[in-house]
Amino acid sequence: MIPFTVAEITAVVGGTLHGGSGDAVVDGPVEYDSRKVAPGGLFVAFAGAKVDAHEFAAKAVADGAVAVFGSRPVDGVPTIVVDDPRAALGLLARAALDRIGDALTVVAVTGSSGKTSTKDLITALLRTAGPTVATIGSENNELGTPYTVLKVTAETRFLVLEMGSRGVGHLRYLCDIAPPDVSVVVNVGTSHIAEFGSLEGTTLAKGELVEALRPGGLAILNADDERVRSMASRSAAPVQFAGESETADFRATDVEDLGRGRFGFTMHLPGTDPVRVRLDVAGRHQVGNALLAAAVASHAGVDPATIAATLGDLEGLSSRRMDVFDRADDVTVIDDSFNANPASMAAALRALVAVAGGRRMIAVLGFMAELGEYERTGHEEVGRLAAELGVDRLVAVGEQAAPILHGASVVASWGGDPVLVTDQEAAVALLRAELRPRDVVLVKGSRYRTWDIADALRAGVR
Repeated sequence: MIPFTVAEITAVVGGTLHGGSGDAVVDGPVEYDSRKVAPGGLFVAFAGAKVDAHEFAAKAVADGAVAVFGSRPVDGVPTIVVDDPRAALGLLARAALDRIGDALTVVAVTGSSGKTSTKDLITALLRTAGPTVATIGSENNELGTPYTVLKVTAETRFLVLEMGSRGVGHLRYLCDIAPPDVSVVVNVGTSHIAEFGSLEGTTLAKGELVEALRPGGLAILNADDERVRSMASRSAAPVQFAGESETADFRATDVEDLGRGRFGFTMHLPGTDPVRVRLDVAGRHQVGNALLAAAVASHAGVDPATIAATLGDLEGLSSRRMDVFDRADDVTVIDDSFNANPASMAAALRALVAVAGGRRMIAVLGFMAELGEYERTGHEEVGRLAAELGVDRLVAVGEQAAPILHGASVVASWGGDPVLVTDQEAAVALLRAELRPRDVVLVKGSRYRTWDIADALRAGVR
């Protein structure tokens, strides 16, 4: 992290120092997992319902932490005591960014679905231009955002933050911690709609990201999503659009199916000749994500040839997101099990068709959480699409996912085979009995509900 003395940290967060020296310098990582503590770091102790991390404070200091950040003093351990460690961590993160100043470009990404993939693509491109720190996985909340910010060092030139939201005001709070220089909005959909209340509420909340731009900033919006396009009027900063719309500043034409779920396209960037891109990530929807990422990279000075080459050779993207792999028994698996909502389910099902290329398709789909009043219709729409796309075997995991099968059943022309299994273990047993060479399996559901199935397939279900 950016170096601070213990006394400076205490002042920034409005805390009280118990024990130790205020002159000691924290220049190592800030961690809330005591197993990750490193010399020169700061250990954040949260008092949870089951585990009180203050009990690990002494070990953290013994392992090299300069001080502990907690809600109560710990005997014999330098402790910065605050009322709310999570909120105080946000104050420290903001102070670190203020200390860096204009040497760092902060890119913030939000959307109902696809924001993690888009964040990963942006990160890959910006790393060609300079040292980049980015959100790991989707640590995109009130804890994950400051935690990521505090990984920045004096050498960092780009900070890419995935920002999640479950209601009005959430993004505004995260942007108070890390005011963006570039705001990217991927889409507006029904994800977490139980919290937002409506699509209008979702649009209102997601648009906070463009309202929070720093002076001289840039809003990059999905040209193909009308609700996102409408956010342009809320930005005091310049706006650029990315998508397949003819009016987009960053546009894709001649989209081509390259096989195995990969797509190529001609990328048009302002003021340059078009370049051909062969995306090294599965899913037709990734074309739009790549355009958003290209817009960010172009703003950072990355040339079109480098953008195209990097998008064609991607490594280290977040796990459980459109991860396509072949098993030794000639079964192909698409692990997109990290999370799910109707839009991402639809994208994954279309990717299944593209990867399969005529082979037998099996979709193993779990419950989609936080849909509120859209819960039943959202699941039914997914089932209907699976049937319309010709999925051969449709497996719904858990009683809450049963409406997926009902949605499929209304498609009279569908000749596929539906089944409801009780849980992940039952799904694994079913696959063990039924999988055969050349099958293509998609595994997708809201967080944790299908992870074990994907892991079993990765290990090899025999």
